[in-house]
Amino acid sequence: MNLRDLRYLVALAEAKHFGRAAAACFVSQPTLSTQIRKLEEELGVPLVERAPRKVMLTPAGREIAERARRIVDDVEQLGEAARRSQDPEAGTVRLGLFPTLGPYLLPHVVPRIRRRFPRLELLLVEEKSDVILSRLREGKLDAALLALPLHADQLHVEVLFEEPFLLAVPEGHPLAGRDTLALNELSQHKLLLLEDGHCLRDQALDVCQLAGAGEQGEFRATSLETLRQMVAAQVGVTLLPTLAVKPPVACSPDIRLLSFHDSQPSRTIAMAWRRSSAMHGFLLQLAGIFRDLPAELFEPTPGGPRSSRQPRTRRPTAPPRAA
Repeated sequence: MNLRDLRYLVALAEAKHFGRAAAACFVSQPTLSTQIRKLEEELGVPLVERAPRKVMLTPAGREIAERARRIVDDVEQLGEAARRSQDPEAGTVRLGLFPTLGPYLLPHVVPRIRRRFPRLELLLVEEKSDVILSRLREGKLDAALLALPLHADQLHVEVLFEEPFLLAVPEGHPLAGRDTLALNELSQHKLLLLEDGHCLRDQALDVCQLAGAGEQGEFRATSLETLRQMVAAQVGVTLLPTLAVKPPVACSPDIRLLSFHDSQPSRTIAMAWRRSSAMHGFLLQLAGIFRDLPAELFEPTPGGPRSSRQPRTRRPTAPPRAA
């Protein structure tokens, strides 16, 4: 048994196809198939159920592939640790973000990262939170920006910032002439929400439950931009995270934004990585760049085309760092 064969098994477990697994490993399909058979002979158990059109792992194959994935990841971390010890601010970081955060946060933070770490190659992966979390656990990502709470004991978590929500209503709506409202006033409205799988949907539902509001169930958006357009088209109202209404995002003339004057609903954003990561020290520095973003980015600015800005309020103090 050698590391190469374990990599082949991991690739096959992920691709569930000999041809695609071989391509991922840069070998021919017969080579990969032969090595998998040798691994089965060495271990004394079948690892793969071979069918004409697809491949499935046996129960033993799934367990061994999972163990092999951890071994391969640990070996990669050894190499990463050696390289980082020589030049901790160079190399590649694979960072995951979810879609309702990434496009609105990155324009503010990427230039700062480039100035601080000019030799760093930052690879950004945008997926739904459950996919990001799975890839992080499997070693396919080095770190991820996620919304709390996270239920993952094997991850180190650094709280970054608190992002308030604003209520977006169309021009002509009964609330459009106001800049603020009380949270319990949401109980009189049904909100447009994202489809299942988006963490923003779960966050908005938490606010709805707290405020006694409901969901406008006949429509579910696939993106935050679709939600925004539906509000502008007077289909309904929704909650928008503060970063999604800050420049460089253009202000829609057909949408009014209201903040909450009694209880400010928000989401807590954190950076997470595996406790075993050889990049721990460097990732702490990277998290610090996100944490040090200007406070005004996270200050809800109510209004719209007819409204002037409200005085700034202090940015909420982040909770203590989670271990």
